[in-house]
Amino acid sequence: MSRYLIALLADLVVINLFAEFWTRVTIDSFSTSLIAAVLLQLLLQATLALEHRVGGWFDDRSGFHWSFLRYFSAWLILFGSKFVMLGAVDRVLGEGIHFAGAMHGVLAFILVVVGMLAAEELVTRIYRRLA
Repeated sequence: MSRYLIALLADLVVINLFAEFWTRVTIDSFSTSLIAAVLLQLLLQATLALEHRVGGWFDDRSGFHWSFLRYFSAWLILFGSKFVMLGAVDRVLGEGIHFAGAMHGVLAFILVVVGMLAAEELVTRIYRRLA
């Protein structure tokens, strides 16, 4: 439970820092960013669960062909999920949050998600060392 709370707080900080210091990310209010952080955390966990499940199916098979398909499917799920996440954020929050720039904001969104994942990992490592 504490792991998800830490991840959620890290996501919230990252989203708000991007909104404050980068013109390609615009958020109307703190509550909008909180909803976005919760939604993205849920979607990230669902994506990782799906990737692990599909990867587990490939783990039982051997050979280059299956190994290639395992890594390709992981990439496809992890990359494709960003479009699903962006669509979900747009559907739930509408004009409350906006990503601009290359590819209609997809690049900015991917950078925010990568920043969130990096911050989650950093904060989790610090928390484990302090515990």
